[in-house]
Amino acid sequence: MIFLSPYERPLYFVIFAVAILPLVIALARGRRLQWYQSLVTLFFLYMTFGGANYKQGIAFLAYIAFQTLLCGIYAHYRKEHNANFIFYICVALSILPLIVSKILPSLAITGGNSIIGFLGISYLTFKAAQMIIELRDGLIKEYKPLRFIQFLIFFPTISAGPIDRYRRFEEDLIHPPSKEHYTKLVQKGIHEIFLGFLYNYILGHYLSQFLLPLATDLGGKYGHQFLGSLSYMYVYSLFLFFDFAGYSKFAVGFSYLMGYETPINFNKPFLSKNIKEFWNRWHMSLSFWFRDFVYMRLMMTLLHKKVFKSRVTASNVAYFALFLLMGIWHGGTWYYVAYGFYHALLICLNDAWLRFKKKHKKQIPSNKATKILATICTIHIVCFGFLIFSGYFDRFL
Repeated sequence: MIFLSPYERPLYFVIFAVAILPLVIALARGRRLQWYQSLVTLFFLYMTFGGANYKQGIAFLAYIAFQTLLCGIYAHYRKEHNANFIFYICVALSILPLIVSKILPSLAITGGNSIIGFLGISYLTFKAAQMIIELRDGLIKEYKPLRFIQFLIFFPTISAGPIDRYRRFEEDLIHPPSKEHYTKLVQKGIHEIFLGFLYNYILGHYLSQFLLPLATDLGGKYGHQFLGSLSYMYVYSLFLFFDFAGYSKFAVGFSYLMGYETPINFNKPFLSKNIKEFWNRWHMSLSFWFRDFVYMRLMMTLLHKKVFKSRVTASNVAYFALFLLMGIWHGGTWYYVAYGFYHALLICLNDAWLRFKKKHKKQIPSNKATKILATICTIHIVCFGFLIFSGYFDRFL
């Protein structure tokens, strides 16, 4: 038995294409073979978590059982009751495995490895917490455990997203696309997969294997510290984009082939004219998840509880909480926290500038030249943020 991580080697794509062929044929006839999709899912989960990864596999199964039971208990409770305390307890329990998996390695309690961590735990946690929140809001009227499990373990997106929404996924699960629409999905899916190969296997590989070492040597071996740092900043930013966007395109492309319109994760982020637009284009499923389930709720709570009278103040506090949380989610090291603080500050400054610009729009020109200048400035501040994120400055401390 061959054990492979998702999209890690070309062989994975060959196995994937062969495995889902019956699904593709059935969808071309307007039917969805859910029983076969379940078998294929189990096969790929075994291929990912089998062999030397069996401990991750055990943790994965225990996690799925825990989240399914927790959501079921809350769904049953929510039919008759709606206490804030119970809701907060359930959300906390839902994200607890992720918190533990992040904290234990940093504390070296388990020798640098978390006993409950596994590939994709972050993205599954976002899905599980989302389920509880939308049950609370009444957006999900009926909890169906098997559909929830299918949503959690949808294997094209299991390792690195995108983070789908349950109601959208359930709609695709129940209602397969028409023959005509599926033909278009197949075309788009193949296009996304080949773009993924270009991004990840060609551009990302070249940047990581050749240009990043060269930029490192400029600052180290050849003593050009400023030039080396500048080169590393831009090369690393491009690498991060092509590597992650490539994986996302693989996930989206194969989802399309399976008849699911998983949301895209990147939309030309380096063409953004300001930092807020950048976050509406970069890792979009994560950005929108944090916006909807953290930022908006926290800001409205601060206003509702009259912690702050000013909507601007509440918004800024919510932004700092949001981006610091996002930074900590990446890891407990100082540069991830600094990265979150940096972007929170940028977002708040950007909002202040937009308010100022709105009041003085007659005095501030807005034309093609200013938009190009804004885009160039945004690229630079984003790339500097990625330099912080990379841990580059850690070598100087």
